[in-house]
Amino acid sequence: MFDSLIKNLHAGDKKALARCISLAENETPGYEQILQSLHFLNAATVLGVTGPPGAGKSTLINALISELVKQGKKIAILAVDPTSPFNYGALLGDRIRMSEHFTNEQVFIRSMASRGALGGLSPKIYEAVDILKAAGFDYVIIETVGVGQSEVEIAGLADTTLVVMVPESGDEIQTIKSGVMEIADVFVVNKSDREGAETFYKNLILLAHSHAGKDWETPVVKTVAGSGQGVADLIQAIQAHQQSGQLHRKREFLLAEKALHMIQAYRTRDIDKNKLRKELAEQMTREGFNLYKYITRWYEH
Repeated sequence: MFDSLIKNLHAGDKKALARCISLAENETPGYEQILQSLHFLNAATVLGVTGPPGAGKSTLINALISELVKQGKKIAILAVDPTSPFNYGALLGDRIRMSEHFTNEQVFIRSMASRGALGGLSPKIYEAVDILKAAGFDYVIIETVGVGQSEVEIAGLADTTLVVMVPESGDEIQTIKSGVMEIADVFVVNKSDREGAETFYKNLILLAHSHAGKDWETPVVKTVAGSGQGVADLIQAIQAHQQSGQLHRKREFLLAEKALHMIQAYRTRDIDKNKLRKELAEQMTREGFNLYKYITRWYEH
């Protein structure tokens, strides 16, 4: 059914690539054939870029693209945008910062709506990443919305996770200990030309050192994304993580997380969210309504 499309995808055709992602994202009948026919031409590096709003993630990715293109690399960017529960379209405003790369043959940029996913990642992001890997990219960069539990979700998808922060995050240094240390493979102090950057940088280094493992200590890299300062150092840190033993130990975890998300999506594929909302609106007004009893219909069989 999709033989010609799959062939063109593996040949690196961008139109075929965009079409394949759309088919998977919209769950067009037969799209499973595409996913089951994927084979990977190279071991693409999947980078997750997360951090609070205003940290300059899009600008940093723009600078990374410029540097990697100079090295002859092919890069794909998946930007996961927030969506309202009432409108599932992606918001493309932040992608304007990457506009200089839109016509570059070495670069592919795609925005995906989070579609109400609580963690901030699109439910179809796993399929999209594999489709991009099959198209022969060297790097697949995923930018999250930086809200909720997106940091946790990105760790279950990316080979290397960058946590981008700014000097103004200094007051939040204590909250970092509660979970992000386990997620970050590389810390980036962006906008490091601002006041307080050096103190924040040193505090992060101390924190990373206190959580260091036997063979990996999370590096802290200072950047000024707008001017490209520190980006070459950041790429070196990414490559160092790729070459460390950390990645091999992470593979099993990544594959299990990926499989779990796919199973969850498969098990809930027949649930119509709009129909569910209407039915609940009716049921909740009835005396004795209990949500826990109501949902048993989906797991009793």
